[in-house]
Amino acid sequence: KLSVFGFFHRPSSFTQRGHNQKGSGIGSNNDNTDWIKKMKTARTSVLGFAMLLSSVRAFRSWAAASKRAPTTTMTHNRLVRTALASTTAAPETVTDNPFLEQEGLPKFQKIQPKDLTPAVETSLEQMKSDFESLEAKLSSEEVKYDDVLPEVEKLQFSLGYVWGIAGHLNGVKNGDELREAYEKNQPKIVQAMSSVSQSKPLYDALKAVESTLPSDSESFESSQKRRAVELSLRGMTLGGVALEGQEKERFNEIRMKLASLSTSFSNNVLDCTKGFSLTVDDASKMEDVPESAKALWANAHAMYLKSLAKEGEEVPEMNTEAGPWRITLDMPSYIAVMSHMKDREIREKVYKSFIQRASESTEDKNNIPSIYEILTLKQEMADMLGFKNYAELSLASKMAPSVEAVGELTDLIAEKALPAAEKELVELTALAREKGGEEYSAEKLEKLAPWDLTFWSERLKESKFDMTEEDTRPYFALPAVLDGMFQLIKRIFNVEIVAADGETEVWNEDVRFFKVTDVSSGKHIASFYLDPYSRPENKRGGAWMADCVGRSSAVNRDVAVAYLTCNGSPPVGDKPSLMTFREVETLFHETGHGLQHMLTEADVGDVAGINGVEWDAVELPSQFMENWCYDEETVYGFAKHWETGEPMPKEMFNKLKEQRTFGAGMMACRQLLFGQTDMELHANFDAKAGQSGEGDSIFDVHKRMAQKYTPYNMPLPEDRFLCSFSHIFAGGYSAGYYSYKWAEVMSADAFAAFEEVGLDNEEKIKEVGKKFRETVLALGGGVAPTEVYKRFRGRDPTPDALLRHNGLA
Repeated sequence: KLSVFGFFHRPSSFTQRGHNQKGSGIGSNNDNTDWIKKMKTARTSVLGFAMLLSSVRAFRSWAAASKRAPTTTMTHNRLVRTALASTTAAPETVTDNPFLEQEGLPKFQKIQPKDLTPAVETSLEQMKSDFESLEAKLSSEEVKYDDVLPEVEKLQFSLGYVWGIAGHLNGVKNGDELREAYEKNQPKIVQAMSSVSQSKPLYDALKAVESTLPSDSESFESSQKRRAVELSLRGMTLGGVALEGQEKERFNEIRMKLASLSTSFSNNVLDCTKGFSLTVDDASKMEDVPESAKALWANAHAMYLKSLAKEGEEVPEMNTEAGPWRITLDMPSYIAVMSHMKDREIREKVYKSFIQRASESTEDKNNIPSIYEILTLKQEMADMLGFKNYAELSLASKMAPSVEAVGELTDLIAEKALPAAEKELVELTALAREKGGEEYSAEKLEKLAPWDLTFWSERLKESKFDMTEEDTRPYFALPAVLDGMFQLIKRIFNVEIVAADGETEVWNEDVRFFKVTDVSSGKHIASFYLDPYSRPENKRGGAWMADCVGRSSAVNRDVAVAYLTCNGSPPVGDKPSLMTFREVETLFHETGHGLQHMLTEADVGDVAGINGVEWDAVELPSQFMENWCYDEETVYGFAKHWETGEPMPKEMFNKLKEQRTFGAGMMACRQLLFGQTDMELHANFDAKAGQSGEGDSIFDVHKRMAQKYTPYNMPLPEDRFLCSFSHIFAGGYSAGYYSYKWAEVMSADAFAAFEEVGLDNEEKIKEVGKKFRETVLALGGGVAPTEVYKRFRGRDPTPDALLRHNGLA
C-alpha cells in the first residue's frame, strides 16, 4: 500500500512505531511476554518447540519456500507487501493515459511503460496542491476526524493507483523499459510521501483528533478510527516528523536510498535467476527422473528455441523422453533438480549457481555492497529515531516484545530441534550409503553435501511412505483444486466464488479473474486476480497476495480486489497444471491472505483488510487455510485423477497426512538459522567494520549462526545465500523473519476450534466459520490482533494444537 505512513512496503517496519520508550509509545506490545511463558511451560516431545517454528512458509517473496526450507522449495512471497495500490477512487478527469483511467480496475492491455512518468508527474502535482490546501485548513481550524485521515486518503488516491499498478507489473511482467521507468520515478514518490509524513500541521491535527476519540468505546467504527489515528501517528513519528534541519534532510536521503537499494536488490536476484540455464542432452542423466520434471525441462528448451527463432522459422517440438532438457533456477525447475536428479555433478552445479545469485560472481549484479549499505543506513536511521538498533525499531510495531525474547524462544526451540535434526541426517546418510553406490561410500564421501540433502530426503520419504510426489500430482489438477477450495470457502465462510474471466483486462493470458459474492445477501463483495504459473523470463519468484483495490468509505470503494500470485507448475502439452502437494498448500495459503483482504468489514482504508495488522499476526489467516489441506472432506472435494475422475485412494491421502511431520527437525533448524541470521544482522552486526574488513563480514555472521543452529550442515565457503535473501533486504521482513512462526501458534489454535466441534459436524462448522469470518477476517487492523483473537477464541492462543497437529503432544 502506498500511503503517507508506509512507503515502499506495507507495512514497512520502520514506518510503524514511535520511540521505544519504557512505559510509553503507541500500541505497546510488551504484554505479549505471556506467550513465551506459555511456550516454555507447554508439554513437549522430541521436537516440541521446534514445531512452533518449523513449517512456516518463507517470504513468499522470494528466497524462501513452502513450509519447508526457504531456498529449496516453492517460495511464498508469503505476502509481498510491496508498494501496491492504496484504496482507490475515480478522479474527476480521465485522460488518455491508461494509468489515469481510474474509474474501475486497471487497464492492463492498454498500459505501457512510457505512460508511467507522465502519470506520476500529473498525480504528484495534484497531490502536492491538494496537500498544501489541507495543511492550511488544518492549521487554521479546529479539526475533527473526518477533516484529516479521510482527506489524506482522497488526496493520495491517484498516485497510489498509478504506483500500485507499476509495482504490481514490476513483479509479474518485468522488463527493461518498465524497470527503467519505475526506477526513474521511485525517488519522486519517496520524496513526496516523506514531505507528507513529516508534516507538522498534519501531525498536530492527528494528535488533536486522538484526544477526542473514546478509548473505551465498543463500537467497531470508533475502534477503526482510533487504530487508524494511532497507527498514523506512529508512522509519522517513525517517518521523521520530529526531525529538523540537516538531520531531517539526511533522514530523507536515507529513505530515498533504501528504496532504490531495495529495488536494485530485487532486480539483481531476478536477473541472475533468469540468466542461468543448463542444457542436458544426455538421456542417461534422466534416469529415474519423473516425467513431470522431464516435461518441464523439455518444454523450457522448446520455448527457448522458439524465442530465438526468426519469424516463420520452424522449431522442433519438445521431446520429453529424448530431450534436450533446459534446467533453470526458477523454483519448479530448481526443486525438481534437487529432488530427483541422480547425477551429483548436475545437482552441485545448479545448487552452487542458486546460492551464488547476485554475488561477486555476477559482477554488475553483485548485491554484497548493497547489503552493507542497507544495514549501515538502517542503523543510522534507527539512531536518528532513538533506537539502539534497527531490530528494536522493527519489533516496536510487532507482537514480540523484544529482541531478547525472540532469541530466547529461538534457543528454546533449537534445544529440542537440533538433536532431532542430527538424528534425521544420520538416517539420510545411512540410506545414501546403502542405496547410492560407491560414490556415497564413507571412503569417497565423508558426509553428505548440501546438494545431496533434498535428494536423499525425497528418497527416504519414498521409502518410509511408499509414495512419491509424482504419484499425487495427477490428483491435483489446478482447475479441480480451485473448485474444491472454493467449495470449502463457501462451506465455512458463506461466500461464493465464481469465475469472471473476460470481465476485466489482465496482464497475461494465463491470469484468471474471479468474483466473490456473499451467499446470504447475494451482494458482490470482492474480486481477485489469480496468476498461477511460473514465468522465469519476466516474473519474480515466490507467491504472494497484494491489494489491487482496498475497501474504503473515504474514496467510495466497498468492493476489495486482490492479486493472488503463485509460481506453480505450468501446464505442459495437453495436460493441465498438475500440482505438487506443496503447491496446493501454497495456493490455500495465499488465498487465506486474500480472504482477509477481501472479506474485511472495516471501511477505514488504513485499517481495512491486512492494513494495520501487526506483522507477526498477519500470517494467521494464511496458515489457518493450510490446515484444511489435511481435512478429508476438503481434499476429496478436489483430489480426483485429472484423466479418469477417480478419487485419490484413501491410502494415499493417509500417507499425505503422515508425511506432514517428516524431516521436522531439519526444517525447524533451517528456519531458525534464517530467523536468527536476520536478527543478528539487524541487532548486533557492525556493517561498517564488516565492509572495511575490520570486523566480521555478513558471511561470517551467517556461518556463526549456522554453527549454532545447523552445525550438521555448515554453509560452503562460497555460499552467498544472503545475496538473494530478498525477504530481509528487499521486502518487509527485516528483523521480522521470525514472525512466520509466531503466527503459526495462532493459526493452529484457530483451526483447533473447528476440530473441537467436529470437522464432520456441518452445523457447528458453519457456526465457527461464521465467527472466524466476523472476527479474524472482518475486523482487519481495526482492532488489535490480541483482541481480535480473543473475540474469536475467547482466550489467548496456546501451542497445544500446533504440537498435536505435528504429532508431538
